[in-house]
Amino acid sequence: MSMLRSARAFAAIRPTRLLRTYATEAAVPAGSSGKLTFSLALPHDVLVKNETVQQVNLSGSSGDMGVLADHVPTIEQLKPGVIEVIMTNNESKKWFLSGGFAIVNPDSSLNVNAVEAFKLDEISPELVREKTQEAERIISGSGSEEEKVAARVQLEVYEALQAAL
Repeated sequence: MSMLRSARAFAAIRPTRLLRTYATEAAVPAGSSGKLTFSLALPHDVLVKNETVQQVNLSGSSGDMGVLADHVPTIEQLKPGVIEVIMTNNESKKWFLSGGFAIVNPDSSLNVNAVEAFKLDEISPELVREKTQEAERIISGSGSEEEKVAARVQLEVYEALQAAL
């Protein structure tokens, strides 16, 4: 089936009104607890498991977003950046994530899955500057293309870290 024919077939079965809209005012679902349950998992560890929080601020590929209880269900790819968790006592906890995914579920739970996460206050700004310069040297040097590609990925993470610090 050609691409044009596929598009026509899709057009024939889609609803007549297919528009992306944004909520203007969220209605609280019946039976809602009004609480957000948060989990943060890495491949080798679970940093936070089913903890009740007030809000979570994320750096997604489509922009920064804040997640509260009863948020619209969403799957968001995360950019390297800071995730801020505001606890129910207004205490704030921050981690730097190298990327990952955030899944907001209809039951007011938020699951964040990341490859790496580090508490922001445990990161050395001096070491980040050193590693940034090292990655820049590799990119501008005479190394292999594979080394340069890896250094570009590292540089993106280090630049996001510098901005977070």
